Amino acid sequence: MTLKLTSTAFAHLGPIPLLYTCDGRDLSPPLSWTGVPPGTKSLALTVFDPDAPDPDAPKMTWVHWVLYNIPADSVGFQQGISESDLPAGTRQGVNDWHRTGYGGPCPPIGRHRYFFKLYALSTDFPDLGKLSKAGLEKAMRGHVLAEAELMGTYQR
Repeated sequence: MTLKLTSTAFAHLGPIPLLYTCDGRDLSPPLSWTGVPPGTKSLALTVFDPDAPDPDAPKMTWVHWVLYNIPADSVGFQQGISESDLPAGTRQGVNDWHRTGYGGPCPPIGRHRYFFKLYALSTDFPDLGKLSKAGLEKAMRGHVLAEAELMGTYQR
């Protein structure tokens, strides 16, 4: 079975509803996954926009959410999940607003793509603190068993 990441809020390649953006209630969308491979010790999730600030002339990737040490037996997150409702042991890194937690799409111009990436890992980590997406990616090197991607779009 292949690792798969889905949402009941939007289809892969489809538009992300207003509710999950800075123009709505800025809630994290509901997410679910299947196909976690044998030997997985933990999961990690990143959400990012590679089209910042302008999809016609992108200059940077904007990070919206960083999570690691998600228990391997978890199957998803409810809509608008709070830090206190995350599965036990889950840690949050920092997004590009320099805070933990989900920050929804808020593009200044054009239609942006938002990538939700889930990683099945052969390890769990000690508390690495509030690391960045780049820091998490570095820590994950050599430990990724499988990846899944869900991409949605948003334009203001």
